[in-house]
Amino acid sequence: MPSVKIPRKSTDTDMTPFVDVAFLILSFFMLATKFKPPEPLTITTPTSVSSAKLKEQDAILIQFDSAGKVYLTVNLLKKEDNALKLDFIQRVNNEAKLGLTESELQKFVNFSTIGSPLSELKAIFARPANEWEKINQKGIPVDTANNELQRWLGASSQTFQGKKMDIMIKGDNNAKYPSFKGVIEALRANDIFKYKLITDPKGVPPGTDLYQLRQAGKGIQSES
Repeated sequence: MPSVKIPRKSTDTDMTPFVDVAFLILSFFMLATKFKPPEPLTITTPTSVSSAKLKEQDAILIQFDSAGKVYLTVNLLKKEDNALKLDFIQRVNNEAKLGLTESELQKFVNFSTIGSPLSELKAIFARPANEWEKINQKGIPVDTANNELQRWLGASSQTFQGKKMDIMIKGDNNAKYPSFKGVIEALRANDIFKYKLITDPKGVPPGTDLYQLRQAGKGIQSES
């Protein structure tokens, strides 16, 4: 009886379609990904054994670096809240008599970070928005004789009255005490006694109560 030969099939797989798909996915993520914009200043925050990560949205973020430069950023979650940003900067413009135009005020709505004395804002706002990140701002004055942060916080209290806004402080670990004191004095002058401190969390010692909470997925938020 003649033997029957089973035809052999190739075990090779054509990988060309998979390569095409991989490049399509890679191209999609390259084009669709939006990177986080660079922060206006570099800050090395102090460490702590807390805590839950704070969400820097719907918040007034006050930052100061090791040189004592103070910055203020308005972070709002919804684009519809841009009207609040415009009202905020208009209040400061009117109270300090800065003489900012409508187009200059709109630049703040898109950028929302200030780190200069009020006297220099007119010149800064007159520059194209794409140049703001390159400007070496001097910081908002917070000294005893001229604490301009008080005016900014006063305007924010009026603008965001009735809206839940967190006050967050992010200070450099090597910052000098006068900068922190000036920030706290500005808060007190506006009757703001509740704020959140942003720190760099470190490992919690095993066996402690906080360690057990962290293992259970809980944490303690750094808040004052």
